[in-house]
This record gives sequence, structure tokens and C-alpha cells, in this order.
Amino acid sequence: MNPYGGLCDDFYVNMNLCTEMELPSNRETILHFFERVRKAYPGMRNFYCREEGEFVLEEDKEEGRYRWCAVEPRRVCSGYLNPEEIQEALLQHQLVLQLAPYELSISPLDCEALDVLFGFDFTYRGNHNQVVAEALGMPPAFERFAEWPGGMVIHYEPALTLAFDRECRRQCRVSLETRTTAYHIRTGDYPEEQLSVYVTCRQYGSLPNEEAFVRTFQELVQLCQQVIDTYVIESLLQPLARVIATG
Repeated sequence: MNPYGGLCDDFYVNMNLCTEMELPSNRETILHFFERVRKAYPGMRNFYCREEGEFVLEEDKEEGRYRWCAVEPRRVCSGYLNPEEIQEALLQHQLVLQLAPYELSISPLDCEALDVLFGFDFTYRGNHNQVVAEALGMPPAFERFAEWPGGMVIHYEPALTLAFDRECRRQCRVSLETRTTAYHIRTGDYPEEQLSVYVTCRQYGSLPNEEAFVRTFQELVQLCQQVIDTYVIESLLQPLARVIATG
């Protein structure tokens, strides 16, 4: 069971491995890598290339639950939207990290950053920024400004990043992304868009060996879940859900 799925409209777990050097893009290497991924997940059968040199393999999107994987010039990405079990997503990402050093020639020395993202989307038609302000409140220094007569909140995306070591190589960022623009507010025409809460844990710098890709990933996942369970659910997700539910 996914303990986070009921907290929002869409939930996803993504993994990104960024490299210092450009990744191989020749036909044989890319196809062999994705064939290995598809062997483990046969439903990932939609393969295409975007103009900017990004290769993507993904499942069908009709059911609102799907896996995807991408190779960009300097990044390998893996994601799973609305997994039934969180472990299913984690195993997929671990497979990609196990394959990357051998199929894409990614050396631990070449690692610029490895990050894990837990995303929570709320579908809402209205002023996202006002919802965030009502649900989370304002820092004391901004309260009087937000109450300016005739004023209206049109941009409010609080974020906080913490480092967990003296070198600041391991960090965790909690952030919100609203998608309401001044045009939407001016016209009163609000599209149904996603208000997103992101919990991202990232490790910067080279890793000691190939095994460290998966080991570091697991540590980042554990840190993400600790932050979500002890802070994000009660302080962010539940207040946002309450305000959205009341319109």
C-alpha cells in the first residue's frame, strides 16, 4: 500500500543522476540500455527522442499510473507516477542506477549530483498562491505586507533547503510550486492546474564506487521519508488539502 497516495491527487517518486561529462548518445548504447530496462518492465514500450537530444522510454499514460525513464545529454532520470507501492518505484530507480555505470559508462567520479524527489500534486482551479497563503500563513515579517488594503497575493512559493553535513554535499529541499499567473487572476479564467509540493534530497559530488549509487539512493530515500512523515504531511499537505476542499 502507498501511504502517500491518499494525501493528494497525484503522487510520484523520481530519481535524477546528473553527470559532469556528456553521456553517450549513439544508437547502440541507448537502445541496449533501454532494452535492459524494458526487459524488467515490459509495459515500458513507448520509445521516442525529443529535439533536444533526450531519449525517453515510458508506459502508456491512459490509466493515470505509469513508469518512465529518460537519458539526457548529462542526466539519467527515472520516474513513477502514482505507484501502488512505493517499493515498486524504488526498485525501478535502483535498477536504473545499477545499469547506468555499465550500460552508459557513468563513472562514480563523473557524478555531479544524485537526487530523489517525492512529489505531491493537488489539482485546483483557482488562485494557487492564495491557497498557499491561507493554508500555510505568512512569516511574521511579511504578514503586514500581505494585508495591504486592496492587495492580492499573486506569487507565493515558500521553500527551504537544509544541509546535513559541514561540506553541504547532502541537502534536503522542501518547496512549493504554484501555476497561477497574473493573467489568470486578471481575467478570472483559471485553468485546472497542479499545485505541487516537492521534497528533494540530493547528494553532490563524486561517489567512491559503483555500489555507492544504490547505497546513496537508499539513504536519500530514507531522509526524504523522514522529512515527509515528521513534517511535510502535518505542516504542508494536510493544511493545503483542507483549504482546497473548502473551495
